[in-house]
Amino acid sequence: WLSKHIPLNEYRKMQLSADLQSAGIALSPEMHIADSLVRAFLVGILAVPVYFVFPILSPVVLLLAVLIYFKASKGVMDKIKAKRKNIDYEMPRFIANIEQLLKHSRDVLSILEKYKESAGPDLKRELEITVADMRSGDNKVALTRLSARVGSSMLHEVVQGLLAVIDGNDSESYWTSLSSKFAESQRQMLKAEAQKIPGKVKKLSMVMLFCFMIIYVVVILMEIVTSMSVMFG
Repeated sequence: WLSKHIPLNEYRKMQLSADLQSAGIALSPEMHIADSLVRAFLVGILAVPVYFVFPILSPVVLLLAVLIYFKASKGVMDKIKAKRKNIDYEMPRFIANIEQLLKHSRDVLSILEKYKESAGPDLKRELEITVADMRSGDNKVALTRLSARVGSSMLHEVVQGLLAVIDGNDSESYWTSLSSKFAESQRQMLKAEAQKIPGKVKKLSMVMLFCFMIIYVVVILMEIVTSMSVMFG
């Protein structure tokens, strides 16, 4: 019901629809926004009973509802970034496979079909869509759509190489160069992930400390309220 009353201009609707499709979320733009609003409302409504039991915490519940709305709204981009990251991480293996298969065949459709059986979940889903597009339409158009849909610069370079293969160009040196480049990129990604670990541990420690502080503050406030009730009771 709510989704029918959410106004969206045509550009915003097309952009969000493309993002939802890329993220693998089977919702219309209006349904996605409505879903985020309902999630926030279900949490925010708890502020009413909380106000009567412990008034000081009701603003915290409302703040949590707002945060949940923005988190749900950002969920699409988070999923797209995670999918793109997973696909980029798989590119070195994808390139190595293409190099080997090109020695025996220059049939791009066959190469993609063979690789998708062993591909990771995110890349496999994209390759299944692309293979279906190639079977029902133009190979170049299907590959271009793949590049645009994922939005990965690494995959874009792979697509450019595959388009060259379709055109009949000798691209052996291109794949060798790309393989070396992607292997280095993968090492940099692993290094970046390793550097994030100490920061994540520190953040978790701060969150735990903050939770303990809230517990102590709540206990002290409850004791104060109880004491005042007894004193003026």
